[in-house]
Amino acid sequence: MVMSLALVHSRARSGVHAPAVRVEVHLSGGLPQFSIVGLPEAAVRESRDRVRAAIQCAQFEFPQRRITVNLAPADLPKDGGRFDLPIALGILAAGGLIPAAALAGIECLGELALTGELRAVDGVLPAALAAARAGRALLLPQDNAGEAALVNGVQAFGARTLLEACAHLTGTRPLTAAIPAPPAGDDDRIAAADLADVRGQAAARRALEIAAAGGHHLLLVGPPGCGKTLLASRLPGLLPPASEEEALEAAAIASVSGRGFDPARWRQRPFRNPHHSASAVALVGGGSEPRPGEISLAHHGVLFLDELPEWDRRTLESLREPLESGVVTISRAARQAEFPARFQLVAAMNPCPCGWAGDPSGRCRCTPEQVQRYRGKLSGPLLDRIDIHLEVPRLARGELRPDAPRGEASATVRVRVVAARERQLARAGKLNARLGQRETEVHCRLTPADQGLLERAMESLRLSARATHRILRVARTIADLAGSEAIRTAHLTEAIGYRRLDRDPMAGTAQRAALAAG
Repeated sequence: MVMSLALVHSRARSGVHAPAVRVEVHLSGGLPQFSIVGLPEAAVRESRDRVRAAIQCAQFEFPQRRITVNLAPADLPKDGGRFDLPIALGILAAGGLIPAAALAGIECLGELALTGELRAVDGVLPAALAAARAGRALLLPQDNAGEAALVNGVQAFGARTLLEACAHLTGTRPLTAAIPAPPAGDDDRIAAADLADVRGQAAARRALEIAAAGGHHLLLVGPPGCGKTLLASRLPGLLPPASEEEALEAAAIASVSGRGFDPARWRQRPFRNPHHSASAVALVGGGSEPRPGEISLAHHGVLFLDELPEWDRRTLESLREPLESGVVTISRAARQAEFPARFQLVAAMNPCPCGWAGDPSGRCRCTPEQVQRYRGKLSGPLLDRIDIHLEVPRLARGELRPDAPRGEASATVRVRVVAARERQLARAGKLNARLGQRETEVHCRLTPADQGLLERAMESLRLSARATHRILRVARTIADLAGSEAIRTAHLTEAIGYRRLDRDPMAGTAQRAALAAG
């Protein structure tokens, strides 16, 4: 009996990358046997039964020969059901049932049902990006075709069954390349979360605008019901639309997350709001098969952490490196995966365990020791990495009346944010929050008098070098919003005022209580 060999191109999944895999199928004489080699995990080894049943349900004769499938390179772990389709097509091509030449310019992905239907797999977008760079088309399940079509320069053919895939390769019934669905606009989402809905809170609205303009991290401290969550949910509406490159990066992470991906919303910036009971793995990513966590799913978007002191301290400490580097590396004994995590952090917390410290009503009964212990759950290094600390007071009487004046809408503020960002990109090629130490020294110069003011603030507030540099970057953003080429004294003093938690946590409370009593 003549030996036959077929080659099918496919893609594995490794973080947000899709390394190439050559599916080599060899048919030879001997007792019927079906073996898969090349470091396959359990789901890949089980594809033998799925492929056999799918080929038979497609009315093809399954070869009663010795079948060897090699997934090369052999040292790359292979997982999931994504190799079912290329293995089935390789067996049919090696048996002469479909032309092997038709497989040369195409890459295949997809899981097979026992009936021969093709089921969607995750991680398709990175595979489509890699296929476009390799100059090949992509044959995959119909449910994945819209996702793959988001990538320019790749033809994505979606098939519902193995029989349709074979008909396309033989030319008897060619498939039509998928067309990406029109992206859902941001208008409805922004209209539903407009900054104009926030009553009062002029200082918080100002801080939110500064954070959006410079990409700064923000911490809101205030009593229950003062509007911290409402303010945080309005931040995405102040950000400019994501560029195609940013949108593809964020969409690739969502594609490999295993949590589903909506191609119609791929241009919208993500807003992630995990519960405070989330584990470090859920927040940062991990698992035996590394998956992205919430900080990566918020890439080029906003991560909102409510009730910050209620989070596990070790979980919060895992944010320190990603906040600086913008990436998270997950190392396991068998593999290592790196996920981008360039997110904007917005956090909220109460000022004390009962939530009412500093309120003029005097309803707080927490002792200074309880307040210190409550705030001590947040480490100094973590707070150092948050640019803006802002106190959000309880709304004043009358601010919730229907006839009370409303603030500016998100669209109006976004115009100023976009203009400030354009100045930053023209000056340094990046947002102010991402300036390095040397870039901060170049672009955030102060006059001698203002430098003395900053040094006095460093001494009185006991600021670290990191916090000092963050003050300079925030001041630079305030100057950009004002259209000023230089940082003025007013810009610097406003930036210093945003280091709320670098001061004595009870100092402001005592002062306000004294004013209320007087």
